[in-house]
Parts: sequence; C-alpha cells; structure tokens
Amino acid sequence: MKVSLRSGLVLVIGVVLGLGLALSTSVWTALSTRQKQPVAVNDPTIESAAMIAEVIDRVRREYVDRVDDRRIVESAIRGIVADLDPHSTFLNAEQYEAIRITTSGNYTGIGLDVNLDGGKVTVVNPLEGAPAARAGILPGDVVVSVDNVPVDSKDVTATVARMRGAPGTPVTLDVVRDGKHEPLRFALMRGSVQVKSVTGEYLGNGLAYLRLSSFTDGTPRDLDATVGELTSNAGIDKLLGVVLDLRGNPGGVLESAIRVADRFLADGIIVTGTGRVRQARFEQTAHAGDVLEDVPTVVLVNRGSASASEIVAGALQDHHRARIVGETTYGKGSVQTVMPLGEGTAIKLTTSRYLTPSGRSINGLGIEPDVVVHNADPGQYYHGAGSAVGLRDDAQLFEALRLISYDSIAQTTHP
Repeated sequence: MKVSLRSGLVLVIGVVLGLGLALSTSVWTALSTRQKQPVAVNDPTIESAAMIAEVIDRVRREYVDRVDDRRIVESAIRGIVADLDPHSTFLNAEQYEAIRITTSGNYTGIGLDVNLDGGKVTVVNPLEGAPAARAGILPGDVVVSVDNVPVDSKDVTATVARMRGAPGTPVTLDVVRDGKHEPLRFALMRGSVQVKSVTGEYLGNGLAYLRLSSFTDGTPRDLDATVGELTSNAGIDKLLGVVLDLRGNPGGVLESAIRVADRFLADGIIVTGTGRVRQARFEQTAHAGDVLEDVPTVVLVNRGSASASEIVAGALQDHHRARIVGETTYGKGSVQTVMPLGEGTAIKLTTSRYLTPSGRSINGLGIEPDVVVHNADPGQYYHGAGSAVGLRDDAQLFEALRLISYDSIAQTTHP
C-alpha cells in the first residue's frame, strides 16, 4: 500500500555514507561517577560530543520518569538532523521500511493507493491484480477500520502499517461507499504487490495521456512498457503527441527522474548537483535513441509536483522540449541521501542542491508554468476513461490537449 504525500522526497539509494554515534563504556562510566578529566586536545567536536553525552546521561539517571536508552539516543539523533532543514530527518524502523517500499515499489499487503482527503482515508486506486482489486474495493471507497481498529486520520501511517504484513495472512477492511447505507466488509489475504507508478491511455488521433504518480526504481521501465502498449493497441508505429501528467507527484528516486527526462531529450544537460562531498556533485546528460525524444509533449504540473517531478519539468522546459501547463510547482531543489544506521533505522540527510540545465535553482521558488491554468478543485485529476473526472472537467488537461493537438498537427503538416 502506498500513501500519496506532497512532501516530495528525492532519494539517492546506493550512495550510502556512514554515520556513527558511539558512546563508549568508559565515557558512560566517567560521566556516571563524575570523574571528569580535562580534554587534552582543544577540539570543539570532542567537547560538543562530551556535552551531548552528559545530557544523555542526566536524562537516563535524573529524569522524573525512566526513559528507554534507545529512545534517548533516537531522540538525540532526531534533534540533530531535524534542525538542519525541513527535509532531513531521522527514520525509525517503520519509517525506513516505508521509504524502501516507496522507492522499490515492492511490498506485501493488499495493494491500495490511498490519500487523506478531508480527514478521510480515501481509496485513490486499487492496484490491478492485487488482493484489494480482486475483492472489489473501488476508487472513492473510504476506509473506516482495519481488523476492527478504527482509522485515525491523524495517524494514517499506522493504518497503512496494519494493512501490510506477511503474504498469506488475513486482514479485514471496513469501507464506506457512496450509495450504500452500511459499511462494506472485505476479508482479504495479503500478497506480494508490485506498485506501477505509470498509467496511460490512448486518446485517439495519435495522442496519449501518461500519468506518473511517483518516481520509483521501476518508473522508467514502466514508462517504456506503457508507451509500447499504447502504440501497439492503437495500431500505430509512433505517438504523435503526449501529455505527461506530473500533478501531485511528490518525487522519488533521483536516478529515475534523470532516466525519465532522458526519454524525452536527445542531448544536453538534464540536471546538475552541488554539494560538499564528491558523490553530491554531479552533472547528468541525455542520450539519443529513445522513442519519445521527438514526440510533441506538454507537461502538467501543480503545487503538488515536487523534487524529481521538478527535475523532469525543469529539464524539458529549459531545453524548450515541452510546454509546462498548470500551476507553479512546490519548489524543492535539494537531494536527500538515505544513510542506514543499523537496527533498521536510518537518517535522511540533505546532501546536494540541484540546478536545472540553464543553471536555475528552483528551491523555494518552484517552476513557473508556460501556460497558467487553475482547476476548480486543486486535487482534481483525470485517472482514465473510468474516472469520474472527465476530460472537460479537468481544465488543465483540457488545455494541454488543445496545445498538443495543435503541435502534432503542425508537426505532421510541416515535418
């Protein structure tokens, strides 16, 4: 199960840097017995570490209530990184696992994409072939309890965690559905779930709609497969126009964003990064040979498009490869690296700031669309032919289709 968030996390899995906080037995003993020795080397880092150790020891011994040692250490780490910027944070075991699922797209559960909508945990989409879809759970259903435990809208993470579990284990969901007077109960068996981050629809006249919900390790592969299926099912050799919908896409894996942008670009810089360590300084360029690199494209964005989404939109805008339609994006121009600490925990630390191909920093500013269009409902997206939101109800998509139709006709008339 995946929860749609707008915080925007760009993760560099694989660039693993070590971080250790070691408090030796001798340090604990010295502090406990108050046998303080002067620091031989005038090193501010050593002095600061000794101060932290003393605070931890005082909390362990003198705080009014007994506090678990692990909780004290985790709180200390959390405090160190939380004060750096809004995107650096300590990840406990549950949060670290959620990050792993988000980036890999693989987990065991029931296969629901949910969102917190008006204080309700609402089903956005049951994943095709997953237990929830096979049982008949539908988009728009509101989850009210899991295994008879009522949903707490203030702690959606706990609700999601209860839906996950070992393959073959049972879980019961109660959902409220429009038109039904009583909640519906579904008895499900958890299974292996593969999250597909790309959906698409052939709209006729050589035009295709592609929606990317996030950037996982498998997003470039999913994009290639979806484009191949659409062209094959439409009976055409090549698409004449594409609308790439990145609205509400909070980001994800940096490498995935680079590879998606490369699908639309034949050459040139995609993104550059600046940071203190060598791995944080990079320049990524496009390579020729992809089927979408000369297809007229319009990109849809809004305030929920962040991080990796902004890398793609910024690269295509700077190269005049696509027009951007919608609203100014979130404005997250930094890269976070996930660094395992052991015992299932990790820190997510900002290690780089990225620039678009023209050298723009969009951090705190976002990407301004070429054509500004507001939807009456900020959360209104088109999810395909079966969606309650029609093409004409989605003003941003309607404008994108108008532009792409014009572009595709112009290209056909004047190759």
